[in-house]
Amino acid sequence: MPWQGRASRTDRALVAAILAVVAVGFALRPFKPFLIASHPVLLEFLSGDLVVIGAAAAYARIGEVPLWLVVVAGAVGMVKLDWLTWWAGRQWGQGILRMFTTSERALRWARRAREADPWMVRAAVVVAMVPGVPTAVVFALAGWAGMRVTTFLLLDLVGALAVTGLVAGLGYGLGQHAVDVVLLVDRYASAVSLTLIGLAFALPLLRRLLRSKASTT
Repeated sequence: MPWQGRASRTDRALVAAILAVVAVGFALRPFKPFLIASHPVLLEFLSGDLVVIGAAAAYARIGEVPLWLVVVAGAVGMVKLDWLTWWAGRQWGQGILRMFTTSERALRWARRAREADPWMVRAAVVVAMVPGVPTAVVFALAGWAGMRVTTFLLLDLVGALAVTGLVAGLGYGLGQHAVDVVLLVDRYASAVSLTLIGLAFALPLLRRLLRSKASTT
């Protein structure tokens, strides 16, 4: 556990909130093939997925939705629950960082960044949405470093708008070609969703079977 000693009410509430977000994310997966064709803006708000943002922008190119709505919904979808990670950093500090990463180099960087100029952490929050950056580590670091939640949310939104704008621009440029791909996915949405649900149930059973065979040999 990321805390020391007995868990407080705040610890339990925060863990429950994080687990609920993870559960909703898994529950949403089978419905993505349906929603990406029929309600792309709603799906990008719910998931904050960059692929969905690009698909919604392609629909904007053919006049189905306004491009500004695609960018705003995508950015809000990306940041809407990031305050939980910030809160985890504020509540548990280095404890949650050790759960997010096992890299000692990343932990050393986090400790140095916490003691460095606050602008370093602020800049890291802005670029945290860029693919390849350890987003959760940066957000937890912001909470651990004592950044105010309003400052964090503003910087987080700025970074999300920049990334969303870039991805939406690419999707808008592709236009009808990207829409055709989305409609193709929608055509086979039932098969895709059933496959995802089947895998979700089959993989744990397969792992259990392999473990039981290994223990008997």
